[in-house]
Amino acid sequence: MNATRVFLMQRISAIALLFFMTIHMVVVHYPPGHIDFSRIIERMADPLWKGIDIAFLFFVLMHALTGAYVVLTDWHKINNWRRALAIATVVIFAFAFVYGTATILAFNPV
Repeated sequence: MNATRVFLMQRISAIALLFFMTIHMVVVHYPPGHIDFSRIIERMADPLWKGIDIAFLFFVLMHALTGAYVVLTDWHKINNWRRALAIATVVIFAFAFVYGTATILAFNPV
């Protein structure tokens, strides 16, 4: 991966995470009144909230995996494996995103 691209991905995902973490904290951890499973079911039935959760997942994975990539490539012994590590990062991202998205979309509280 290009160092400039990774740097840019980290910064974009950090800004997006500030937005999504604020929404998450306000809605899940500091709601007016008591939050219980019925409110979660109600929220997960709304396609807008599913979209928000999928976007949140995307940016969490992007930020975490690019961060791990940068930390691992700072270790000089791993430099020979840089390309394999980049491929592994993309594969892990794709698998986790597809699995997480399928889980979010499959939740159908009927």
